Amino acid sequence: MAVTEHPMQALAAYLPDSSFEPVVTYLHQYKVHLTVTKQRKSVLGDYRHAGWGGNHRISINGNLNKFEFLITLLHELAHLLTYEQYRNKVEAHGKEWKYCYSQLLIVFVELKIFPIDVEKALQKSIKNPSATANGETALLLILRSYDAIKKEGFSTVLELHEGDIFQTDKGKIFRRGLVRRKRIECIELKTNLHYIFSPITLVKKIVLP
Repeated sequence: MAVTEHPMQALAAYLPDSSFEPVVTYLHQYKVHLTVTKQRKSVLGDYRHAGWGGNHRISINGNLNKFEFLITLLHELAHLLTYEQYRNKVEAHGKEWKYCYSQLLIVFVELKIFPIDVEKALQKSIKNPSATANGETALLLILRSYDAIKKEGFSTVLELHEGDIFQTDKGKIFRRGLVRRKRIECIELKTNLHYIFSPITLVKKIVLP
């Protein structure tokens, strides 16, 4: 996978206005080696704790809009802060991580960096952070509205109606089913197998002949 190790000034291009200085303060203080990567479908960001005498390592997908980039970075910084205090003695997304993440969000929300709609959605995360992006559906839908480049003719699975037919970027065709907790059950027409989709998955609605 191609990656880019960004000097601090170059990092500013990925961040919202007024967030560069506070972000860099954390990166310097905790000796973070930050890498911006190409899009990864399974994760938005990743944290690896420092080895003996090494640096903490964080990677963030470079295709994210500035607000989503910052929030993902804060998510990973919370892992770092949790590790600094507890090492590997607590769960990855347990109450200790939730506390660290909440405190980071509070700091950056108070800086008035985010648009009002994003700020309001973040209030829920502050009260009860979700371990994964799929648990933050409302927030992610708002964040995606700030994407500079939008895929023509695509919408999220959540925006479709039950029974709508859609095609994934891999060419498979499904019928949209019911919401199952925070996921959506869909049926692949070719195999009649049931699959679970994240509500924010981008797909293309189609009409079969």
